[in-house]
Amino acid sequence: MTSTAPRWRRLEPDQRRAQILACARRLFGERHYEAVSTTELAKESGVARGLINHYFGTKRELYLEVIRELTFFPEFAVERLAHGSIRQRADASMDRFLDVIQRNRTMWLTTIGTAGGYGRDPDVEAILQQADEIAADRMMETLGLADIGEGREELRAMIRSFSGLARVATREWLIRETLTREQVRTLLSTTLVTIITEVHGQMFGSNPAI
Repeated sequence: MTSTAPRWRRLEPDQRRAQILACARRLFGERHYEAVSTTELAKESGVARGLINHYFGTKRELYLEVIRELTFFPEFAVERLAHGSIRQRADASMDRFLDVIQRNRTMWLTTIGTAGGYGRDPDVEAILQQADEIAADRMMETLGLADIGEGREELRAMIRSFSGLARVATREWLIRETLTREQVRTLLSTTLVTIITEVHGQMFGSNPAI
């Protein structure tokens, strides 16, 4: 006679919340939002349905939190990536970005597909716009440009524009398979360094050391 561990285990609130998020990320990545029920989310997460509401409110709010978690540049990553030359920092940042995308391939494609106009969702687009704003500031910190004065807002705008390239490039890699991961990394890292050292440099006379 064999015994199995119970599905219902007492976890700390942060652990339970992370468990629900991980399950939701998988289910929403596999199927359209409407095809995933709160009952299924609870069952697959091993929690009572009421805990979904307790931690996230509605299914819609849970869905948006999954997207927010996936697309935001976390603060803890800044210190981890902020070492070496601008090129080295850019390479490390793009490696981290592609690692996250590769681990969450389906959910990422669902998110950027929605934002790209295929069933436009204003809430998702708002999250992506907020993510771009946060990413611009944290990327500047990562690259050692947090204290830049002249041309600061223009540089932030260029980095926000770069986010659009990053989304399209991941589609080329993951869907069309016209680019490898390494080629996407090279494209993104080189473009980011070029924006800082050449484009911004030509506009404002700055030339950070590579």
